[in-house]
Amino acid sequence: MSKFQPSFDLDWFDPPAQVRFDTSHIIKEELLGFHPFKQWAETLISTLELQRTDVKHPFHANPYTLQSITVQSADWFTKTRIGFVKLSADIKNDKNETLPGVAFLRGGSVAMLMILRPSDSNTERWVIMTEQPRVPAGSLRFLEIPAGMMDFTDTFAGVAAKEIAEETGIKLKASELKNLTEMALAGVDGKDHNEKMQAAMYPSPGGSDEFIAIFLWEKILDRQEIENLRGKLTGLRTQGEKITVRILDYELLWRVGARDAKTLAAWSLYEALKRARHEELIDYQSW
Repeated sequence: MSKFQPSFDLDWFDPPAQVRFDTSHIIKEELLGFHPFKQWAETLISTLELQRTDVKHPFHANPYTLQSITVQSADWFTKTRIGFVKLSADIKNDKNETLPGVAFLRGGSVAMLMILRPSDSNTERWVIMTEQPRVPAGSLRFLEIPAGMMDFTDTFAGVAAKEIAEETGIKLKASELKNLTEMALAGVDGKDHNEKMQAAMYPSPGGSDEFIAIFLWEKILDRQEIENLRGKLTGLRTQGEKITVRILDYELLWRVGARDAKTLAAWSLYEALKRARHEELIDYQSW
């Protein structure tokens, strides 16, 4: 078993950056094996390098470098799975100017906009929502579209399909899902100045690495099938999930989005892609 060491040099960066621990809840090997940390570091390495290779970069004359990382805390979901890591990155240039570097690392997530159309109507649209406790928001009945964290053992679509089954009880194939964020980002010039960011939405880039890929599942169902979903209890009780399925009129979805960022993002992407007559969303536009 590895012993706790208060610091080590991380040679992923050039020059190597010192990593210090303010907590004994995580050790070197666990940090380096935490996928969100590796993903964050790889993205940062690429971004810092662009300062030097791109003469048009705003920081080209005085590029920033990572001096050190202080790991402040770590939370574990289970004895073998890290949930969150909070750290502070010391990033400076040769003028001793610094960049804000506090980061809450949790990795990627997926969110699913699930639109149902009754087979006996060509005007109605209903959205599958989940109502569940969200203690960080101080709510026991937070309304949102289905969502879940990446476990990094599957694709975005694979995780989305699994979360849909867990949160709504609906089993579907990953191939039935359409990646709205990927559609919207296709052809973006230079992909954010060649920075290797994820093809996803970042809800809080000032404090967290979290990125969310947003998917669409649109289906025509018998009205009774839609009604049967109302008030259904779902979620993994062994993981503390207590979810109630709600069915919301699509025309009211933007009001829920006023509180929930992923719901607002899903609604706006769907509407914008439809207006752009994106070929993968044309199927229902003749209704």
